[in-house]
Amino acid sequence: MTDFLPILRGIHGVWLREIMRATRDRGQLLGGVSRPLIWLLILGVGLNPYFRGEVFGEVRLVLPYNYLQFLFPAVIVLNIMYTSIQFAVSVIWDREFGFLREVLVSPMPRWAVLLGKVLGGATAATGHGILVLILARFADVTLTPLEVVEAIIYMFMLSFALTCFGVVLAGKVRSFEGFGVFSNTVILPLYFASSSVFPLDPSLTRTQLVVTYPEWLVALIRVNPITYAVDVLRGILIGFNQFPPYIGLGLVAAGMVVFFFMALRGFGK
Repeated sequence: MTDFLPILRGIHGVWLREIMRATRDRGQLLGGVSRPLIWLLILGVGLNPYFRGEVFGEVRLVLPYNYLQFLFPAVIVLNIMYTSIQFAVSVIWDREFGFLREVLVSPMPRWAVLLGKVLGGATAATGHGILVLILARFADVTLTPLEVVEAIIYMFMLSFALTCFGVVLAGKVRSFEGFGVFSNTVILPLYFASSSVFPLDPSLTRTQLVVTYPEWLVALIRVNPITYAVDVLRGILIGFNQFPPYIGLGLVAAGMVVFFFMALRGFGK
């Protein structure tokens, strides 16, 4: 146990460095606040009448929630995705300016260095998710203290998995500019090709779904892991699930392990 204490101090030191860097980045904080406001105010409020079938008296999809409530968990996931994956820029920065090399030649194990960085990125991303969670009353979402705790724990799990995924991407890209373009080509298709911004009615069979939506779109949504990640949070916050919650929880837990070891494999290269 005594031998493990220096490793714990090292992990804490790396974690604290990442937290301090994240809190000092005003651009990232501004994006974490402005992004959900834009999505909730413009998309959520603007499309709400169409979602509830209130236009011209036509009922399009009958769900016990308005569009703002339906979109709210998805905006939290979007904020987490951006922060987690963009966190990997710090890995490129440390690699370019030699800090990462200096840390890796220290007695501290590589897995501990990576764990400290990932925990820092996951903590920052969870914080950005909490920034959206604060707007729950605005979205007409009422939460109990237990639901808030459950949501934060799940948000941290998702942030950890996505941060590891971002580190994996950073290992494949060698420049800041290239990573920015590459990460956006990953984030946006994953997000929009899920049930984040439009619902798949759980009362419909697959045959009925492909009549309502193109078959290729239904297939993309069903194989997209973000679909199930959003669905779990939606179940926690508004009590609505389109899929069994254990699928999303299993995928997030598996992502935490698989992406961490993938990131570790390429971390020292």
